Amino acid sequence: MQVSAERFSEVLELASKAGHILLQNGAEISRVEDIMARMASYFGVSSGNFFVLSNGIFTTGRADKVRQGGGQASTYANVEFIPIRSVQLAKVRAVNRLSYDISAGKCTLDEAQVRLAAIDKMPVKPVWEQVLASAFGAGGFCAVFGGGFLDCAAAFCVGLVLYLFLLLVSARSLSKIVGGICNALVASALCIVSWRVGFGVSLGNMIIGAVMPLIPGVPFVNGVRDLANSDYLAGLTRMTDALLGFFCIALGVSLAFILDGTLHQGVIPLEGMWTNPETAGYGWQALAAFLGTVAFACLYGVDRDQYLLTGLVGIVGWMVYLLVLRQGGQSPAISATAACLVVGVLSRFLAVWTHCPAQLYLLCGLFTLVPGGGIFWCIYYLTSGQMALASQSGFAALKVAVSIVLGIILAMEIPQRVFSKRILPH
Repeated sequence: MQVSAERFSEVLELASKAGHILLQNGAEISRVEDIMARMASYFGVSSGNFFVLSNGIFTTGRADKVRQGGGQASTYANVEFIPIRSVQLAKVRAVNRLSYDISAGKCTLDEAQVRLAAIDKMPVKPVWEQVLASAFGAGGFCAVFGGGFLDCAAAFCVGLVLYLFLLLVSARSLSKIVGGICNALVASALCIVSWRVGFGVSLGNMIIGAVMPLIPGVPFVNGVRDLANSDYLAGLTRMTDALLGFFCIALGVSLAFILDGTLHQGVIPLEGMWTNPETAGYGWQALAAFLGTVAFACLYGVDRDQYLLTGLVGIVGWMVYLLVLRQGGQSPAISATAACLVVGVLSRFLAVWTHCPAQLYLLCGLFTLVPGGGIFWCIYYLTSGQMALASQSGFAALKVAVSIVLGIILAMEIPQRVFSKRILPH
């Protein structure tokens, strides 16, 4: 479909607005560029100059039918700065669907503008749902990382209070860095207080579960995918953002132990990683993985009709990890690679089946594989001055993180024709 010279700038404004929504709500760079180009080309506007960074879009273009007009009648240029905000994957899904409706001829330019404006105004999840998601996520991941029933109950309560603090105080009054440190400090301090009064047995597992809602999973996964797609600048920017998030969590946890040690004449002595047999069975682990994955789906603004599938992806990934680790006798790094590969492949199949971005399932399904235990123990050993153990735990966590990266890259490198004979949203 071709547009007139008078309307071609509206097409590129539509594409720029779509890219803005996608980038602001957690889409990877390649998806943003693809959708912007698809929208513009369908309406007859050629633009090979969409340049997308992690927090900015440069758009230039011209209309094929009006090249002879020259001047401002046939050219367009726009630069937008897009701050990194909270992730709303429902908006990514909606814009992705709109782009395919446009390319299929089901949507005119005027209709697309109306739909895009409605997508931009889609509300976030209600506060009660986010708070409950944080609580269930904390409790679920406490079990995943080895906590018992009482530990999970304590982590559930801490996760609930943590997100209230995040929404009412941190997000409104604090900068990103200070807020990240304070969030982790509050979660860790509450876990320590709970443990000291006897509400919880394994302090380490309680803290690991409680801080999981703070993990910067979106910039980490998107950074990996951007680097794999040769978008090095955007990939490094997002990886830096993820590392900053991990650093803030580490500093907050460390400060909680230091403050407690100041009050009680020494850092709490912990015996190392421990798995409670109460929740070690495959049934309890599957339930915990499901709850934790669905919790992150909620926190990342996934549509409710996708909760079940994202939860199942989380179960599959975690069960593969446990089977390779326990039954196969492999290392955590190899187990994580196998699980990530399965999650990535399953995400792409589901993307074709449901017409949703694979990123929706991939982001949520990978959280059970985050090396939270290794990261926590590295922080604890550093705080307590046990440098040899800190180095050992940190290196183990790094190996698992690299394995996750490798699994994602391998899954994304499989040709799309393996999943579908025709190009669908993926």
